[in-house]
Amino acid sequence: MVRVTINGKPHNLEVDPNTPLLWVLREELGLTGAKYGCGAALCGCCTVHVNDEARRSCVTPLASVEGASIVTIEGMTSADNKLHPVQEAWIALDVAQCGYCQTGQIMQATALLAASSNPTDQQIDDAMSGNLCRCGTYNQIRQAIKQAAATMAGNRG
Repeated sequence: MVRVTINGKPHNLEVDPNTPLLWVLREELGLTGAKYGCGAALCGCCTVHVNDEARRSCVTPLASVEGASIVTIEGMTSADNKLHPVQEAWIALDVAQCGYCQTGQIMQATALLAASSNPTDQQIDDAMSGNLCRCGTYNQIRQAIKQAAATMAGNRG
């Protein structure tokens, strides 16, 4: 049995501890926001937060997150169902095209903003470089991150 907290809810999982976290989320818990892309941590579609850090769930064995707090895209809304400022910026700037990579992009972006409240273009590019977008919405992604940073700064001030 592996114990984890996912989106604020504790789980005792009777799953092979070597099972990738992505499959546990999708197949055991029905949390399908994190996507399977490459299976090798190269594309970022499966990004979730583990103890507030972005992590590729496709290569993360369940055993390695024993006792951890995990947040998926499904857990990004607040208790009153308000979207995270990154999600709001994504919608406002119409970032998504096909949408397949966007949950991973959003999870990576929120981790970046948690670590750096006003990132430079270079910091954004460096943080987001492991998240691939077939549609090429990288400029919109950068703009959305900047807009979310400004919104979050306004909420703090």
